[in-house]
Amino acid sequence: MSQVPQPALDRIVPPSGRPLVLAVRPGQPELVLRTAAEWAEALAAPLYCGYVDPRRMVVTEYPDGSVRHEAVDPDLADDSWGRTDATLRSQLAAVLDPAGVRWEFRYLAGRADRALTHLARAVDASAIIVGSRHPVAAERLRDLLDGSVALGLTRHQHRPVITVPVGVVDWKHTLR
Repeated sequence: MSQVPQPALDRIVPPSGRPLVLAVRPGQPELVLRTAAEWAEALAAPLYCGYVDPRRMVVTEYPDGSVRHEAVDPDLADDSWGRTDATLRSQLAAVLDPAGVRWEFRYLAGRADRALTHLARAVDASAIIVGSRHPVAAERLRDLLDGSVALGLTRHQHRPVITVPVGVVDWKHTLR
């Protein structure tokens, strides 16, 4: 059994000028995109935005971080992914183009932590940026069962993960 490469000093990817990967999703708060744009500007780095569709599976992974994908259930003729792709590209352009950020979009498939790790490796990203979710009960239960994307990323690859908070819970309310 081979040993999994671990985070180490020789695996640090210098951040200046190196790409950043941003996890995106429909309806994501603009705060996440603007925060990623600020990081990209500060580092003079391109931003690779990736949406991971769990209803689709990867057929082929390409060296540029893109994938060929298909529906998990081939009997379901589902072309809604094309609408999601177009919607996300439009949302990204509306926020990132005026900011002057160089960006590309990748429609990914499968498990979010694996897909984003593949993209980060492919573009040799210095970090991955993800937005946290609103702390509502349903999301907390899903995180408990499935684990959060940010947590999955920190456990399965060596790049720093920058988490953008989009909602917080007052400490007084969590102590009950």
